[in-house]
Amino acid sequence: MSSGAGTVVCVTGATGYIASCLINFLLLRRYTVRATVRDPNNLKKVQHLLKLDGANERLQLYKADLLLEGSFDSVIHGCHGVFHTASPVPASNVQDPQAELIDPALKGTLNVLKSCAKSPSVKRVVLTSSMCAVLYNGRPHSPEVVVDETWFSDTEFCRELKTLAEDAAWKFAKENDIDMVSINPTMVEGPFLQSELNTSVYRILSLVNGAQTFPNASSGWVNVKDVAEAHIKAYEIPSASGRYCLVERVAHYAEIVKILRDLYPTIQLPDKCADDKPYMPIYQVSKEKAKSLGIEFTPLEVTLKETVECLKEKNFISF
Repeated sequence: MSSGAGTVVCVTGATGYIASCLINFLLLRRYTVRATVRDPNNLKKVQHLLKLDGANERLQLYKADLLLEGSFDSVIHGCHGVFHTASPVPASNVQDPQAELIDPALKGTLNVLKSCAKSPSVKRVVLTSSMCAVLYNGRPHSPEVVVDETWFSDTEFCRELKTLAEDAAWKFAKENDIDMVSINPTMVEGPFLQSELNTSVYRILSLVNGAQTFPNASSGWVNVKDVAEAHIKAYEIPSASGRYCLVERVAHYAEIVKILRDLYPTIQLPDKCADDKPYMPIYQVSKEKAKSLGIEFTPLEVTLKETVECLKEKNFISF
C-alpha cells in the first residue's frame, strides 16, 4: 500500500456511500483529507467519518454548497488532488427535476472544477461518474455485446444526471487544461459506513426483507471497496487517463436472488419476477482498462455476502 503521507486531497460529498469508503482508504494510506459536507455539525451524518482511523489527525470537515460558485475555493486551494463524488440523490417526490437534480449535478460539478482551475496546487481531479454515462446510446445490449470506455451515453437519448455532468466536466476540463480522470461504476454494493441506506444497498435489503417479486432488470455490479480503490489508483498512477468502467459482472436480478439463496438458504426470497416478459438481457463490460489500474474485482458472491452481513450488523435486518 502506497503512502500518501504529507499529501492533502479534497473529497466532495463526503458523507456518501462511495466517498465514505474512499475517505477511509485515504486515511489508512496516511493522506490528509479535506472533506466537504452540507453541514459539518450534523453528527448523525458525519459521525461515521469522525470515527475512522486517522480522522482525529488528518480529516478536516468543511461546509460547501454545490450550487454556490466559489464555495469550494478555500477548501481546494492547497490540495494536490480532488475527488469529486458529490451529486444530488434523487428523492422519491421530485417536483422539479431541473432545479432539484439537473442543476445541482451540472452546476455543482462545474463549480468544483472552476475551483480546481483556480488552484495551481491541484495536479489531478478524479470524477465519480457512472455506467449510466456509458451505456445508453441506443445500441442494443445482448450477451455478445462488449461495452467499453469508448461508449458514451447520448445526452438527448438519456437525460441522466451523471451523463450530463460527465459530459460538461470533460468539456470544461479540456478547455481549462485540467488533468481529469473519470470513474464509471455500475450498481455499487458491499459494506457501508454511513448510517443511512443508499439506493443501491436498499435494493438488496428489499430482496432479503420480504419482497414478493424481483425486478425484471439486468445490471452491472461492483464492490464499493473496488470503486474506492480505483479512485485512489486513478489519482496515484501518473499514466491513468480518460474513463474507467467498473463492473465485476452483469447479472439479472434472478441471478442475484439465486446467489442470495445459496448464501442464505433459510431466508425468504422472492421466487418470481415482477412481470412475465422475457428477462432483460445481460451484456458484457470490458475489464481491460480497470485492470490496467491494478484493480482485482471482488467476486459478486463475496460482495453480496458483505452487503447482507453489514445490513445485519447495522440492524436493518435480523435472521
